[in-house]
Amino acid sequence: MEIEDSNARARRKDAVKRLPVSDFTNGRPDETPATTTEAHAHSPIRMKSNTADPPSGLLELVGKRVPRIGYGTMRLTGPGVVGPPANPTEARLVLRRALELGVRVFDTAWYYGPDIPNQLLAQATDSFPDGVVIATKLGWEYDHGGRLVPAHTPERLRAGMERDLRLLGTDAISIVHLRWGNDRLVSESFRRAVAAMIEMRQEGNLHHIGLSNIGMAQLEYALTMTEIASVSNSYSVVDQADGEIVDFTGRHGIAYLPWLPLRAGGMEQMRRLSAWGETVNASVAQVAIAWLLQRAPNIVPIPGTSTVRHLEENVAALDIVLPEAAMHELNTR
Repeated sequence: MEIEDSNARARRKDAVKRLPVSDFTNGRPDETPATTTEAHAHSPIRMKSNTADPPSGLLELVGKRVPRIGYGTMRLTGPGVVGPPANPTEARLVLRRALELGVRVFDTAWYYGPDIPNQLLAQATDSFPDGVVIATKLGWEYDHGGRLVPAHTPERLRAGMERDLRLLGTDAISIVHLRWGNDRLVSESFRRAVAAMIEMRQEGNLHHIGLSNIGMAQLEYALTMTEIASVSNSYSVVDQADGEIVDFTGRHGIAYLPWLPLRAGGMEQMRRLSAWGETVNASVAQVAIAWLLQRAPNIVPIPGTSTVRHLEENVAALDIVLPEAAMHELNTR
């Protein structure tokens, strides 16, 4: 991991003031609640092993040096991740401000909206073609009744790929994740889906393959077939069930992009986060992000928000260092 220069850090501190500790028990009003399901090359990432302090800095991801915090576009939609955002102007400002603050990793999917975040993202990043890592997901689509359903056949994956390329206005996408369903089996359908992803990469539609919502056996199988740039699973300080895969990806130089990084937890979990927030002069959300950054050097959180205020709060977490006592207490499952 390469640490960013002091001038860049100073600019971010000047631009972003940490917000007071907030009541995170019920989640932010603009964040996805915990009950909502996100219808979300070993060489691409370089880092020093066992590095957690300081957590901020630059990470080399798919050949680009990026800050260790990204942005998830799912919140740039209407209720239930359907339709346009309530405030399209604010949505555009959020993306513009993210780029101003140095965010370069953007997680998205055509089935958000559908299509709307991809369109907004294409407009916002048009002047940053070489410095932005866009990570999309394939594997879901809407049926005739408007329900989100798995779309894992090679034909449906390819249809989603073509839609992403068209909406983002590009010939190839940095990272495309195969977003799996609820099973963690290396089934014949999973093998066919991985093969389809490899074929689309060979055709030049994407630069790197990622996996999302998968288990260890599926990751190990995929690695026998191709390089994997990143894994994007649900993981947070209040949901540490994926710790084995976090550690595995860290050992193998694979980036880990946790979705729902600000998942709300129980009262006791929120009490501990709030207490450590008071100690380090940070909000509960910032403590949650800082924990992820110090948990493993290959983690790039991708919190989503529909407001500039919360975006700035999230990015400011790059400058927060939790004491060892905090990491020990919060690591307790």
